[in-house]
Amino acid sequence: MKLTPKKIFLIDGLGALLTAFLLAIVLTQFEDIFGMPQKTLLVLSSIACIYAGYSLFNYKFLRKNWKFFMIIIAIANVIYCCLTLYFIFFYKNKLTNLGIIYFLLEIFIIISLTCIEINMIVSSRKNN
Repeated sequence: MKLTPKKIFLIDGLGALLTAFLLAIVLTQFEDIFGMPQKTLLVLSSIACIYAGYSLFNYKFLRKNWKFFMIIIAIANVIYCCLTLYFIFFYKNKLTNLGIIYFLLEIFIIISLTCIEINMIVSSRKNN
């Protein structure tokens, strides 16, 4: 499967929707199992919803100048990961091992996608 900018925006958008769902619906119901406070989960979920809207909008409507818009979501993804890391350290005494594993896995997946986005941008500039 060849990854195109359009497919990357779709993957990013659907991943952000999944993140928002897991944080707002699943993890909030099991605060004692994961340890992250519900208000913090809802903040992260709200951010993920915004990112999902942005990426899915770009998937549906963007044709030209995709690099600029992909740079924006790549930077936003890094900011989200930094914020999540901040919350991991801020709530380190509340988080369970399962909570730490969940959030580190989420960061790993997002950073992996961000690397793909950056590589796509760089390789498209080399070809132009």
